[in-house]
Amino acid sequence: MELRRKIEEGQAQIGVIGLGYVGLPLVFLFSEEGFPVIGLDSDQSKLKQLRAGRSYIRHLPSERVQQALQSGLIIESHFEALKSCDVILICVPTPLSAHREPDLSYVINCCRSIAPFCDETLVILESTTYPGTTLEIVRPILESHGSTPWVAYSPEREDPNNPKFATEAIPKLVGADDPESLSAATALYRKIIARVVALESSKVAEAAKLLENTFRAVNIALVNELKVVFDRMGIDIWQVVDAAATKPFGFMRFDPGPGLGGHCIPVDPFYLAWKAKEYGLSMRFIEMSGEINRSMPNYVIYRTMRALSERGKGLLDLQILIVGIAYKKNVDDARESPAYQLIDKLEGHGARVDYHDDYLPVLPSSRDHATLAGRQSVSLTRVSEYDAVLIATAHDYIDWDELWEQASLIIDTRGVYRHLQNKEKLVKA
Repeated sequence: MELRRKIEEGQAQIGVIGLGYVGLPLVFLFSEEGFPVIGLDSDQSKLKQLRAGRSYIRHLPSERVQQALQSGLIIESHFEALKSCDVILICVPTPLSAHREPDLSYVINCCRSIAPFCDETLVILESTTYPGTTLEIVRPILESHGSTPWVAYSPEREDPNNPKFATEAIPKLVGADDPESLSAATALYRKIIARVVALESSKVAEAAKLLENTFRAVNIALVNELKVVFDRMGIDIWQVVDAAATKPFGFMRFDPGPGLGGHCIPVDPFYLAWKAKEYGLSMRFIEMSGEINRSMPNYVIYRTMRALSERGKGLLDLQILIVGIAYKKNVDDARESPAYQLIDKLEGHGARVDYHDDYLPVLPSSRDHATLAGRQSVSLTRVSEYDAVLIATAHDYIDWDELWEQASLIIDTRGVYRHLQNKEKLVKA
């Protein structure tokens, strides 16, 4: 196979569609390995920064962008730029629709756009999706112009800003439905990833990714529900989790929080639940865990209102500071963050809400919270001005001791002050 030879010799032209948290690290790795790379994205603001040698993702240094550009990286916005590519990786969003059904429009549009020129091209889908997408949707579209591409599925496994697990250190699953596609795809990833695991079909790879994220969603829902139950019993959930985590086997730690955020965990399990309906089955664990996790912002608001009521106050006209907007600590990603819901709900009760997050100095636009776009982070030097501080994300850069000294009331959803029992100042929510 000529493609296999090009891959082995580092001569295959690589095209990456989607220069986000998944695609951009792959661009860097292939470029650093000496492959000629073309990166494609439709967001002109991202392209402008990348072409100028600047990374718009905080944990990916600009030096890697500059190095890739010096090595010949081409940044484009038009699909025609990929005509010469031997390999095309699709790393685009797969969100849920307004009715919580899979939205594969980005994947479908990509496939339709590259179908006319992907003959004998290896096309790999990395976007998370339901089992059957690669075989039943991607391949037929690619073959609709008479092309004979090689097609595979390899789910992304990024954990942004986790220094223990960089992209190249995370085992890579690869599934395909014919030996040639599987051989080419595994050979490709072995050039940049320490361990590649070949699977017998694309469906197995798609299902494995959904299992990983469903496992997390269900266990987060469990500990969130226990937080509510134990609070009613007068038991501190953080003490319980800390105690259980001392067991060296048979237990995996999950921490409670104000809800579920990120581009994967709140979304991906519902791809599986949707697909299961095609077979006349319901995914009760997924539906129930989704309901629990979506209810957590309401619980935080309830705990906040109860704490204020005990102090003779209501939310109307109170000044509340939300600390942390990102969906998890130490990242600049606010997708699906429960902090958005907290702001909306607090303001719906008449509170005046500001936020602080150095990772997100300006709130980005979001589909469900468009009216919040453009708001700017305030300084923590103003903490004493607020009636309450609600911790939604516990970034490491924050001086938590100083925050404690300055705040009059703290609503802690992340266990920052888990070892403190000051009921006058601290509410664990």
